[in-house]
Amino acid sequence: MLLIYNNPAAIDALSEQERTRLFGEVDTIMAELTASGELIRGEALAGAAKTVRLREGSPVTTDGPFIEAKEQFAGYIAVDVATEERAIEIAARWPDSEWGAMEVRQILG
Repeated sequence: MLLIYNNPAAIDALSEQERTRLFGEVDTIMAELTASGELIRGEALAGAAKTVRLREGSPVTTDGPFIEAKEQFAGYIAVDVATEERAIEIAARWPDSEWGAMEVRQILG
C-alpha cells in the first residue's frame, strides 16, 4: 500500500500549468500500473477528517487534520508487486514524494 501525504496549500499554490503537469504524471503512472497488472485500487481522500477515540466507554471525536499539520493523508494506491523495492520505486516516482511524502506498507492477509 502506498500512502500519499501532501500539503493542500502547496497544490493550491501551483499554477494551472504546474497542476496539469503534476496530474499528468499521476495519470501516466496509473496507466503503467494498470497495464502491468500491478494496480489493485487507488483513491484520493477528502481533506476533512474526524479522529475517534473511545474514552471511558464513550466515543470522543475531534476534527482533523489539524491546522498545525501541513501534510495530510491525501490518498492511497494499493499495488500488487513482487518486492518491496518495486513498491518503493513506484512511490519514488509519485509526484507527491517530491514535496510531500509517500509511505510504503505491506497489506497483511
